[in-house]
Amino acid sequence: MTRLIRLIDSFTRLTGQCVRWFALLMVLSTCAVVALRYLFDMPSIALQETVMYLHASLFMLGAAYTWQQGGHVRVDVFYRTWTPARRYLVERAGILLLVLPTCLFLIWASWDYVGNAWAIRERSQEASGLPLVYLLKTLIVALPVTILLQGLAELLRTFVSADTALAENTHD
Repeated sequence: MTRLIRLIDSFTRLTGQCVRWFALLMVLSTCAVVALRYLFDMPSIALQETVMYLHASLFMLGAAYTWQQGGHVRVDVFYRTWTPARRYLVERAGILLLVLPTCLFLIWASWDYVGNAWAIRERSQEASGLPLVYLLKTLIVALPVTILLQGLAELLRTFVSADTALAENTHD
C-alpha cells in the first residue's frame, strides 16, 4: 500500500514541478503580447491563446499537486482539536463521498465532449490561432483523473497513518 502511495505521490510531484514553470512562461508570454501589441503594433492571437492555454494547464494540472502539498483551503476550526482517528475518519468520508464521486462524474460528463474535440482535431476559431483546442479540452478530463489519483493516495494514507498511530499508542 505504501508503495502505491509513493508511486502516486511521485507522479503528482513530478506533474506539479513541471506545471509550476507554466506560471513563469505565462508571465513572459503576457509581456511578449503587450510588447508586440503596444511597442510594435503587431498583435498575436496565437500568443494570446498560448497565455490562456498555460493558465488553464497551470490550474487544471496543478490542482492535485496543490492538494498533496496542503495548499487548498481547509476549515481547521474543529479539525485541529480532533483526535487523529477522527481526522482520518473525516478525511476518508470526504474523499469517498465528495472527491471520488465528483471526479467520476466530471470524467463521465466530459468524456464525449473531449472525445468529439479529438475526433475533429478541433482548432481555434481564429485564423491565426492555435490548432490545439482539442488538447486544451483534454484538461477537462485530466483534472479529475489527477485529483482521483491523488485522492486514492490520500485515502490510502489515512489507513497507513491510522495503523501507525495505533501501533505507537499500543507501545506506550
